[in-house]
Amino acid sequence: MSNTVSRRQRDPFFREFDNLVRAAFGPSTSTGSGRTLSRSTPSGSASGLSFSPAAEAHREGDDAVIRLELPGVSTDDVTVEVKGRHLVISGSRRDQREEQGEGRRFSEFRYGSFTRSFRLSPSVTAEAVSASYDAGVLTVRVAGAYAETEGHRIEISTGAAESIDGERAQD
Repeated sequence: MSNTVSRRQRDPFFREFDNLVRAAFGPSTSTGSGRTLSRSTPSGSASGLSFSPAAEAHREGDDAVIRLELPGVSTDDVTVEVKGRHLVISGSRRDQREEQGEGRRFSEFRYGSFTRSFRLSPSVTAEAVSASYDAGVLTVRVAGAYAETEGHRIEISTGAAESIDGERAQD
């Protein structure tokens, strides 16, 4: 028995097989790239697989730039939208990989959907958001996300407080 266990630990086929079994039946599994896939069940739908793509956000002048790794995802399968005060990026993927070697063949399909949400400044409008996709990386630029907005100074009155309709408050 210990001979079988040690063979399984060394043989890449068994390691890959174990990963596939965990992906199919386990509550969550690693993709091998450090990211986690997890089963989710949106209300009323069949069990689906979701993933969270790697993302980074940084400042360039007054603009915010958000980049997401989306290898193998078509731009037709990605949506970038402004909902209220949030930038919401969502999509899905179907990734297929096939390897062949001496006397062996390995094929893997990966499916999943994702949603990432980023809070926007109240001064940002939907027209300030632009997106581009190149070499598996989605870049979203939010123009003026860090721009200083003009403030409005409020005068402070002295003396007796006034009621809302402008009359002096009764003592």
